Amino acid sequence: MLHYQPKFDLTTQKLVGAEALMRWCQPQRGMVSPMSFIPLAEETGLIVRMGTWALHESCHAVSSWNRERANDPLKIAVNLSARQFAEGHNLVEAVQGALTASACEPEWLELEITESLLLDGSEGVRQSLEALAAMGITIAIDDFGTGYSALGYLTRLPVQTLKIDRSFVSELPHNGKSAELVKAIVSVGRSLNMALVAEGVETVEQAEYLKNAGCHLAQGYLFGRPLEMAAFDKLLSS
Repeated sequence: MLHYQPKFDLTTQKLVGAEALMRWCQPQRGMVSPMSFIPLAEETGLIVRMGTWALHESCHAVSSWNRERANDPLKIAVNLSARQFAEGHNLVEAVQGALTASACEPEWLELEITESLLLDGSEGVRQSLEALAAMGITIAIDDFGTGYSALGYLTRLPVQTLKIDRSFVSELPHNGKSAELVKAIVSVGRSLNMALVAEGVETVEQAEYLKNAGCHLAQGYLFGRPLEMAAFDKLLSS
């Protein structure tokens, strides 16, 4: 199943979208941690089918939300796996199929990828990302700063959003090194006209620091836990 974590504008405090997160409720064991089943799905290749399903579900969800929000649409963020870019899997075709089937506008969709995927230097990855961006879809780098962070790819690839990893956010504002690192990431993002999203925001202090540093958006328990579709619908109606 998918759960949806709300995403808020730090300046206006307005709900602007959500991230779709994969969940598994196993009949005998109950809720299984994504840390357990996502790596296995990656290893077996099942993540490709799961990822296509998640795209369709997410596009249907955001389309249903935005029917009543013509002047203030939400954006849904969906994580992509390296396997979905592999040879033999037409990611661009899969994304287009999800958009068409759900009547989802491309600008309502954001696709999150990891730094390691960009750093492998694959021409196929670059071409896929450029094709997706040309459709009007936003490309985001998830957990920015935790990988190799070879910043050159930010100028060569169509990346519009950087997500600041929760490991840095959790130590704000008291850990000086984390604070300086967050400010550096924000500075890089803003100088390249990218949107900045902080993950794992749990306290008002963290939110205030991020807002003052220039971060645009945030998600985390301070703003809302990941919600099932019905609960997210209720949040919107309230």
